Amino acid sequence: MTLHIGIVGCSAEGAALCYRTICSEGSQFLGPHAHPEISMHTPSLAAYVYCLERMDLAGVGELMLTSARKLAQTGADFLICPDNTIHQAYSYVRARSPLPWLHIADMVAAEATARGHRRLGLMGTRWLVNSDVYPDVLAKHGLQCILPGERDRDEMSRIIMDELVCSVFTVESTVFFQSVARRFKEQGCDAVILGCTEIPLVIGDGNSPLPTLDSTRLLARAALRKAVGHAGGQ
Repeated sequence: MTLHIGIVGCSAEGAALCYRTICSEGSQFLGPHAHPEISMHTPSLAAYVYCLERMDLAGVGELMLTSARKLAQTGADFLICPDNTIHQAYSYVRARSPLPWLHIADMVAAEATARGHRRLGLMGTRWLVNSDVYPDVLAKHGLQCILPGERDRDEMSRIIMDELVCSVFTVESTVFFQSVARRFKEQGCDAVILGCTEIPLVIGDGNSPLPTLDSTRLLARAALRKAVGHAGGQ
């Protein structure tokens, strides 16, 4: 019997991509059309944005815990959150959660190590880039985290919050993310972290100047392996 995956959602596009990845790739382990049981809970994104704009991480954590408790009631065995930014509240959540979590940055760090990458550029919202979410986790794995400049942080945040989370995908925004990756390459980075779960919808290995670490799909695949591995399917 596979484990039941609980998805703590934040923004729709990122949560949907995570969900679709688990469902579409489940057949590799379980056979045609098969995937583990999945439940998802998502409060309004506006509630998260309200807390983030005030740097109220306790408020972010309470929203995550509300989802965690509801997912525990559905029978979920463990939790994932396909949103990098709100992992700032992870330490607040972990001690009070009714269920264990997979941490998205740990999954990215593990993949980077497996591929032999050492110096990683970070893309994401200003909230994420200004936080310790990735620098702290990557340092534990012996990896370097290179942050974008101020202008790039501002424009990435604008695109993510005004376009990507609203399902708006433009050529101009793709070109911008490519230019950020190019600047990371010039700084000696050997890969770039797509540290917003919507960024993979506009850039990936096929159009990036650097290899990409797709946090959304890496988390989804880790959850899938955990769920199936419990049943001896790995």
